[in-house]
Parts: sequence; C-alpha cells; structure tokens
Amino acid sequence: MLTTLLTDLARQSLAGLRLLLVLTVVLGIGYPTAVWGVGQVLGDRAAGQPVTLDGEVVGSRLLGQQFEDDELFRSRPSANDHDSLASAPSNLGPSNEDLLDLIAERRAEVAEREGVDPAEVPADAVTASGSGLDPHISPEYAALQAPRVARAAGLDLAEVEDLVEEHTDGRGLGFLGEPGVNVLELNLALVERRG
Repeated sequence: MLTTLLTDLARQSLAGLRLLLVLTVVLGIGYPTAVWGVGQVLGDRAAGQPVTLDGEVVGSRLLGQQFEDDELFRSRPSANDHDSLASAPSNLGPSNEDLLDLIAERRAEVAEREGVDPAEVPADAVTASGSGLDPHISPEYAALQAPRVARAAGLDLAEVEDLVEEHTDGRGLGFLGEPGVNVLELNLALVERRG
C-alpha cells in the first residue's frame, strides 16, 4: 500500500513538472516572443510612438507634456505635472472646494494669457484628464491659443489656424470620442514653419 502511494505521488509529481515545463515554454517564452514579433511588425506603435526632431527623440505622440513658451500651444493641465510614472487623476470630486478653486484660478490665468473673457475658456484648458497625460487638446482650446501663438511666433494667424486644422484628429471610426489636436505634433509643425 505504501509503495502504491509513493508510486502515485511520483507519477503525479512528474505530470505536474511536465505541465510546469510546457507552460513555462509556452507562456514564458512563446507568448512574449509572439507579442514582441507583432510589435515589431506594427513599427513605432509598440515603441510608444516616439517623435523626433533633428534625429533626437523629443516626446511621444501618446503622452502629453508641458509647454511654457508663448510661441507654442499649451497642453491640458496635469494633476501629476505630466509625469508618466505617476499617471493618475487628482481624485478630487466635482464639488470639492480645492478643485473648484483650482479651476477658477486656471480659468483666470488662461483668460488673461489669451486675452479673452473667462467664460470663453473651454473645459479642457482648466481640467486635467483622468491620466494626467492626455496629449490632445480640443480644437476650441487650440483656436483660443492661435492668436497668441501667431503673435509670439511672428506668423500670420491664418497660417497658424491652418496648422491647427491639419493637426486636428477626427472622431475614432467617425463616431467615437471627440476631435482633438495633438499638441506635440502641432508645436513641432510650428517650429519647422518658423525655421
């Protein structure tokens, strides 16, 4: 009886060890290699869609970043200073006094910088996205900034508005989400235009 028990235990242990080895090869080597291979076929999409200027990586099409220069378009505010390692919202609710004060402060700041009435400032100019890393702004926020950018960059307003139009993405599949303007790509186009 003890021999039968030990034989069964050895047989089950060997079956478990074989299963462990097979799953290690399939899930530990095969699957990651397949995902890596698909990523290589997709090109820069698997590498974070880096954006280069003069051969140097200056950002990613997928991540927002801070721009302070008056000659450039500003991104949405970020609850985490555009830190990709700290991607998160502020977790302040819509009735939180701190959030309401921050939005009012941002609205006044944007209105003063752009020379408009505070009521004209769009929501994405004063509120952070859920991740704090959204690379897009609304076409309305881009249009609000266009006169300042044109003046500071020494470009014609119509030229800047054309660049905004060229860099405005439509809705996904024609009906999902809202149109958006990728700020990094727009700013790079401005830099190239200025020469």
